[in-house]
Amino acid sequence: MMNSVNDRTLHTYLTVQSANQPSVIPNESAVTFITKKSGMPQVWKCDMASLEVKQFTDFPDRTLSVHHSPTGAQTIVGMDYEGNEKQQFYLLSEGDTKVEELVVSKEYFHEFGGWSTDGTKIAYSSNRRHPGYFDVYIFDLATKTEKKVYEIDGNCTPLCWTKDGGKLLLSIPETNIDQSLYVLDLDTKTINRLGSKKEHARYQSVELTADGKGGYLLTDSGLDTLGIVRFLFSEPSEMAFLFTAENWDVEEIKLSPEEDKLAFSINEGGVSRLGIFNIANHTHFYINSLPSGVYQSFSWSTNNELILSVKSAVLPGDIWKVSLEEDIAERLTYVGDVKGIEPLMEPELCSFSSFDGVEVPYFYYSKQSEFQPVVVYVHGGPESQIKAEYNPVIQFLAANGFAVVAPNVRGSMGYGRNYVKLDDKRKRLNAVADLKWLVKHLVDQKHADPDKVGIMGRSYGGFMVLAALTHYPDIWAAAVDIVGISHFRTFLENTGPWRRKLREAEYGSLQDHADFFEEIAPLNLTGNISAPLLVFHGRNDTRVPVMEAVQLTDDLKRQNKSVELTIFDDEGHQTEKLKNHIQMNSQTIKFFQKHLERR
Repeated sequence: MMNSVNDRTLHTYLTVQSANQPSVIPNESAVTFITKKSGMPQVWKCDMASLEVKQFTDFPDRTLSVHHSPTGAQTIVGMDYEGNEKQQFYLLSEGDTKVEELVVSKEYFHEFGGWSTDGTKIAYSSNRRHPGYFDVYIFDLATKTEKKVYEIDGNCTPLCWTKDGGKLLLSIPETNIDQSLYVLDLDTKTINRLGSKKEHARYQSVELTADGKGGYLLTDSGLDTLGIVRFLFSEPSEMAFLFTAENWDVEEIKLSPEEDKLAFSINEGGVSRLGIFNIANHTHFYINSLPSGVYQSFSWSTNNELILSVKSAVLPGDIWKVSLEEDIAERLTYVGDVKGIEPLMEPELCSFSSFDGVEVPYFYYSKQSEFQPVVVYVHGGPESQIKAEYNPVIQFLAANGFAVVAPNVRGSMGYGRNYVKLDDKRKRLNAVADLKWLVKHLVDQKHADPDKVGIMGRSYGGFMVLAALTHYPDIWAAAVDIVGISHFRTFLENTGPWRRKLREAEYGSLQDHADFFEEIAPLNLTGNISAPLLVFHGRNDTRVPVMEAVQLTDDLKRQNKSVELTIFDDEGHQTEKLKNHIQMNSQTIKFFQKHLERR
């Protein structure tokens, strides 16, 4: 029998912090990053020479983004209110001593679109004209005036300015995973499309060259996975492929200051590989000095030194510097301190064959004892991916006698376009069936206890939890749903209008798939649920409205079924505040230990 949860030990797991989103400050040997070290996501600064770390912002709510001006003299920070994701922009100058409101219209969303090359203006999009339409604006910092430069009846995010300051690159989503790129001429207000007009594709991680002729980006146009291409504004429909990684996505690129190389990362099944591509001769090599993990947010400090975030199952997340010529890695921050908890567990990367022969990968955390209770951890998205990253709940459960399994069921990103499309629309339940076959595999091959299998998930993962409970009720002994969808019809009717069109590309539309939504809705099948259920939701969730949780739990309570709902009044889709984070995960751990431990 497992020991009951030790609140003090669990608190240590839950309060482990991480550092992420590094950004080198131009003309200064320093890098900023975001961490929850003070209890709320704020900006911190690390001096790369002395390694001194100090807090850079102390805002009343969470910071979402950081954008340094080209000279480094000013910084724009994005902040929302109690998790509602409605980002507003604040200007920091004179180091971090002067803070002023810059773009603040708190009932609307704002997406940052870059500083102009001369540092006098910024671009952004906002849904001020209509809840679902994100028009493009330019803000002049000298005059403190803004000007709308492009209207669109849909979603749109400016990415960056061209080097001459006369154009903006715009990203306009076409589906839940695909987007189109356009060049907006600020004088003529005309737009010109980059890339293929014949097919949907992903276009991301754009890097422009200083000569103004074009740049580099990642796309899967004509491919199954993302690769590096070169493009020219003079030939916008032509993309010259430079590098692809067989079977895997190239996830991020960053052009060096002297423009002679590209840093790139490859996503190999949820673990990163860092490479350097030589532009002149089209050769590449890999960096081996970094610890294994997930690499993100590249930022060059010099032409030979790359700054990035590194995190893994046993490294919660810190900022590292890599010297390329010597292949030497140096850890700059020690925010992710794991002292005081048991040695963290590296997962085993496994796979199983599902009902139709599709091979489904999963991460397996276990001490290898037989007849273990199991918790299946389902990621959100659905077009997301569970990676080899620190998760306090997974680590605590694994350290206390559970096997924890984190699958990337069909529909997950990271395995190519074909795989991510396998759960679209009326194929939705095939991904749920993957969970059934996963449990069968765990019982047969990993000797899991078939009577002690729990499941948990957040957002779309919450829907997967509810769908698993209603379509395969006999498998599960306990379940936790966090900000999950209980009915696609009510979700699409009430989610933000800017998201509805994109979500319909994945889930199906209210017009064409209403019958299917009714057929599969967990809310319509609550009579099948037999496992006890724990539900969490944020009152300010603009993605999955809180009513999804309320209507489900109300229905279960009317049937006298075991369900408990917790609503955080000061949270949105994420759970950011430390007290709420601790409460939610403490309840989750105790819940699973109550219902899954052997007696």
